[in-house]
Amino acid sequence: MLKYALKRIIKALITIFFILTLVFFFTRMSGDPTNWILPDDATEEQRIEMRHSLGLDRPLHEQYFEVMTSLFTGNAGRSYNYLRPVSELYAERMGATIRLGLISFSLAALVGVSLGTIAAVKRNSFFDRFTIMISIAGSTLPNFVLGILLVFLFCFVLRLLPSGGASSASSYIMPVIAMAVGPMANIARLTRTSLLDVLRQDYLDSARAKGVSEHVVLIKHALRNALIPVITVIGLQVGTLVGGSVVVETVFSWPGIGSLLINGAKMRDYPIVIYGVMLISVAVTVMNTLVDLSYSFLDPRIRDNA
Repeated sequence: MLKYALKRIIKALITIFFILTLVFFFTRMSGDPTNWILPDDATEEQRIEMRHSLGLDRPLHEQYFEVMTSLFTGNAGRSYNYLRPVSELYAERMGATIRLGLISFSLAALVGVSLGTIAAVKRNSFFDRFTIMISIAGSTLPNFVLGILLVFLFCFVLRLLPSGGASSASSYIMPVIAMAVGPMANIARLTRTSLLDVLRQDYLDSARAKGVSEHVVLIKHALRNALIPVITVIGLQVGTLVGGSVVVETVFSWPGIGSLLINGAKMRDYPIVIYGVMLISVAVTVMNTLVDLSYSFLDPRIRDNA
């Protein structure tokens, strides 16, 4: 188990390193940040001086080494536009993103597993067909499109909910729905498929023959085994939620790290972009690694064959 865990951790670190490397070079190719920092009538001498103060006139390999070293020593640098430490900017917004993500994840997991379980038990019923239809629609509809539709319906047509911000409990409704629908659909569909496969197994008939109630057979025996592949998908959906929060927060003007990252990208604020991508990639990679480890714990054959 230890060898398997070490291999997964090393792969996770390599993945994060390559992501940060790509983001570094992509940001340098995206444009000159002095165009946003300085006024339009700034002279070329002022731009040269600004690039020098930001260290952007140094050779690319020196900038790369400095950025990577700073990140891994806990120094994310200062924002070009906010003139504040990047870590402070993200720390102020982290709470809003975490709250939104936890609520969305909990809703997606709870409703997804419940819908999939009921659909499997009531196979070929109207509820089953309805669940399949909703799952297909939910998994194919992009969250930002759903978010725009929600804003149009509940803000401009019905005038029931605020269009953005996080000023009240009602502000959570639309962002949570926009983020939770896609993962919920995937979880429901896999739960249904996995549970149907388990319900066909002979050992469940043996449990029923021993006098075990149908409720216990379903919950303790069938659903427990069916949830092994579902756990993997639930963990992977965290990555979907983290990545999707960037777009959803922008649609709903949510004061989280996603909107900060988008604004930083617009203004060519390299430190904000690199640090934000690092946070997201670390969160996704760590969650995927934990899923791999938990899956291998539930099924030892995986780590034995790894």
